[in-house]
Amino acid sequence: MTKQSRPVYLKLRDQIAASIIEGEYREGQMLPSVRAFAAQEGANPLTVAKAYEQFQTDGLIEVQRGVGMFVVPGAADKLRHSEREQFIKEEWPEIRARMKRLDIAPSELLETA
Repeated sequence: MTKQSRPVYLKLRDQIAASIIEGEYREGQMLPSVRAFAAQEGANPLTVAKAYEQFQTDGLIEVQRGVGMFVVPGAADKLRHSEREQFIKEEWPEIRARMKRLDIAPSELLETA
């Protein structure tokens, strides 16, 4: 499944994961409410809730009833590790195959960076 054809809740999940990894949402910090994040992204609140639920299931956020959802300690490291594994196993082979089809050498990419 390509990134473009992924369900919206997974795209939102990727966006939140990137924000946690990059430190926009730090350990112990409260995430925006479902409604606030949905309004910010122009998404359906149920879709955002599904993305948040996935983080809760994965043990990356904890819910404090009546208060909000918070990033748990170690979440950024866990996400970085799982995102890295996903890239290596799923995305990199596609990128490598496309580079081969287009006759792009890795050194060419390093020169443009």
